[in-house]
Amino acid sequence: MEHYLDNSATTKVSEKAADKAYRIMTKTYGNPSSLHRMGLDAENELRLAKKTVARCLGASEDEVFFTSGGTEANNLALFGTAYSNIRRGKKLVVSAVEHSSVIEAAKRLEAEGFTVEYITPRSDGKISPDDVEAAVDRETVLVSVMCVNNETGAINPVAEIFEAARSKNPSVVCHTDAVQAFGKTEIKARRLGADLISVSAHKVHAPKGCGAIYIKKGIRLVSRQYGGEQEKKIRPGTEALPSIAAFGVACGEFDIDENYKLISELNSYAREKLSAIDGVVFNSPEDALPYVLNVSAGRVRSEIMLHFLEERGVFVSSGSACAKGKPSYVLGAMGVDRQRADSALRISFSKYSTADDVDALCEGIAQGLGLLAHR
Repeated sequence: MEHYLDNSATTKVSEKAADKAYRIMTKTYGNPSSLHRMGLDAENELRLAKKTVARCLGASEDEVFFTSGGTEANNLALFGTAYSNIRRGKKLVVSAVEHSSVIEAAKRLEAEGFTVEYITPRSDGKISPDDVEAAVDRETVLVSVMCVNNETGAINPVAEIFEAARSKNPSVVCHTDAVQAFGKTEIKARRLGADLISVSAHKVHAPKGCGAIYIKKGIRLVSRQYGGEQEKKIRPGTEALPSIAAFGVACGEFDIDENYKLISELNSYAREKLSAIDGVVFNSPEDALPYVLNVSAGRVRSEIMLHFLEERGVFVSSGSACAKGKPSYVLGAMGVDRQRADSALRISFSKYSTADDVDALCEGIAQGLGLLAHR
């Protein structure tokens, strides 16, 4: 039996979303840009999906643009903002624990002559509004801080951070990577005070290869791609309609309050059981998003424990899937020592997770510590 607890890496596609993707591929397979009836039918599906995603973001349809995923959305936010504001300033303020698609984009901009100030989290894993405010100056064109950390689940006070940033520089563009928060907690653009928001489909039970970026009216980005009129030239190219339509269906299935309650109970159950295992310590703060739980398992390296659990049908991660097993810079920035970071496991839940999954996980970790700790 499989016990899948790696939902921050990707999620199982819901049946309704999968059915929609299949129908688009086999029935409504016209190009949304074609002028005939099949093209019009496809365009209507595109508009319906955009309407649904926009509603979930508290945005208007013309503020939502589909991308290939969260990585492309994050790259578009950073490069697009930097290039469009280059005459105003060449400084970015970015949290040091962002997803690699933000960190690597920031490093590339540094290589091109931009200044990037990286804000480290406090001991609770969160970015402080005071620290961001201190870093922002008149040359700052962008502040980028994620809503929820993808490795620890730490929830950043994004609205307060953006308010603090604008108190120093009212012209600063504010971006948040909401990939791990979208569909799990309320993400409303106006409430967050965000100018740009990145989201991804495959984290919310839709297929891979699709995401979206919210761009507030009046915010100008330089496009990273050229070649067509699609998405108002922000993201040209024929839209991946099967994934986009499925994304819309998955967003329509959101039951944020009910799922949050269920996942909170499951997280508490997991914390209780894991606390009873000698050698397990928690890296996620107590008030982290309950969908993510990061722990360190004694002296057993993450990769060894991960494969030990896999043999028993339990699937977790050693950190961000995009890191492919490299040491966690997120835990390092939080001040977690190397040995503890080397044994870290990320457990991540979805609406399909159960207490049986947690039981299998805890049993596997306990066995693993007993068998592997002294090798």
